[in-house]
Amino acid sequence: QVQLVDSGGGLVPAGGSLRLSCAASGRTVRNYAMGWFRQAPGKEREFVAAITWDFGSTYYADSVKGRFTISRDNAKNTVYLQMNSLKPEDTAVYYCAAGQTARTVVAGTGDYWGQGTQVTVSA
Repeated sequence: QVQLVDSGGGLVPAGGSLRLSCAASGRTVRNYAMGWFRQAPGKEREFVAAITWDFGSTYYADSVKGRFTISRDNAKNTVYLQMNSLKPEDTAVYYCAAGQTARTVVAGTGDYWGQGTQVTVSA
């Protein structure tokens, strides 16, 4: 079993930055791909970014490319999402996810999910 605890959300003005963290515990996540999703009020959950644990390959939604960066620290079992140039449309609850492969994470069918952290970007 893997537990994911995501944190780092908050209220920022448009153009600001935040860094989200996802700390994994329990079974080793060294062989898991990790990622971030978000869900805004009244909208479906959408993929944001993903990263593999072995070679560090990364994947991004078009809406965040060039603004968000996903990274990981294997020693700390932690994945980060650096969010820059934030826009009001980035406002959502952000969820961390872990899956067997990057494909499953990107598809939203990961095995484990965090509890979510709220990100609010004011205009």
